[in-house]
Amino acid sequence: MKSVEIIMLPVKDRQKAKEFYLKLGFKVIIEAPAAHGETWIQMGLPDGSATLSLSGFNGIICETDDIEKEIKMLNAKGIEVGKIDNTPWGRFAWLKDLDGNSLCLHEK
Repeated sequence: MKSVEIIMLPVKDRQKAKEFYLKLGFKVIIEAPAAHGETWIQMGLPDGSATLSLSGFNGIICETDDIEKEIKMLNAKGIEVGKIDNTPWGRFAWLKDLDGNSLCLHEK
């Protein structure tokens, strides 16, 4: 993993949360239709590299250059990673930490 790309924050109302973060100085990076009739809202600070996703669940998405290599290295350390999902936005694979927090590998 080379960087934290997106921190997913669970929110009750995505539009109200978006307005709050805009007041804090965040800007909208992406706002687009997502699965199940929801809206993907990704926001970031003007000079920042990590972004926030206002979502229905929590998670941290980490960027990687080679998802298969990353999964093999994690498996060798005894860390179980789910299957790779290929999407128009890249390749994703989810895992959980010891406390059940979601982490995701993302290869663009």
